[in-house]
Amino acid sequence: MRILVTNDDGIEAPGLDALCRIAAQLSDDVTVVAPETNQSGKGHSLSLHNPLRMRKLTDRSYAVAGTPTDSVIMAVRHLMIDAPPTLILSGVNRGANMAEDMTYSGTIAAAFEGTLVGIRSIALSQAFGFEGKTPRWESAIAHGAGVIDKLLQLDWPAGHLMNVNFPDRAPDAIAGTRVTRQGRRDPGLLTIDARRDTWGDAYYWLAYERRRSNAAAGTDLEAIYNGFISITPLSMNMTADAMLGPIAAKFGV
Repeated sequence: MRILVTNDDGIEAPGLDALCRIAAQLSDDVTVVAPETNQSGKGHSLSLHNPLRMRKLTDRSYAVAGTPTDSVIMAVRHLMIDAPPTLILSGVNRGANMAEDMTYSGTIAAAFEGTLVGIRSIALSQAFGFEGKTPRWESAIAHGAGVIDKLLQLDWPAGHLMNVNFPDRAPDAIAGTRVTRQGRRDPGLLTIDARRDTWGDAYYWLAYERRRSNAAAGTDLEAIYNGFISITPLSMNMTADAMLGPIAAKFGV
């Protein structure tokens, strides 16, 4: 198995080191291609109007001056084009990627890109802030390879990927694993912190309040809040099938 490891927190992120340790439990053929700097919240963006630059760190590790999507594209369509990866792992993200995070997440976007080119892809994230103040990377390291191995034993439909979140608990305190749906956080958790610089000009920081939402049963949020590993299968097809009939009827088509 040939594994490509990437992330959105940047080439020097501790979560990337955690993912390399996970990947090493699965294969001795691991290549790292990740953004040069933190690209959190960049979603599935790619660089169209700026050149991409790639810096070689070791024989199996490269930093790309671009987004997570750029990193996967550079790996699959250039660096590894003669021997493409058979699995793409993205993460381990610093913080959970659940609910509406999926539309913002560069971690998940890297897995999206891998899925687009027909490579099985898994996004992995480590929740924190519910019990401890720093991510418990040891939890993802302890459980990650086992979760991935079981997922790879399944047949995946084309256009599907996996989103895995590890709870904010020590490895031996994790309650188990849940297969979940995408949740939805309570409104109002995204806040704007308005400030002024030394010249008196306004600037703003966006931030999430770190509090629990009223999580629906069976969702990723509920699983993580209760100490379970959350596995959410995702699809690249965003068509709202339930709306096709009503819209067609309205337009008489």
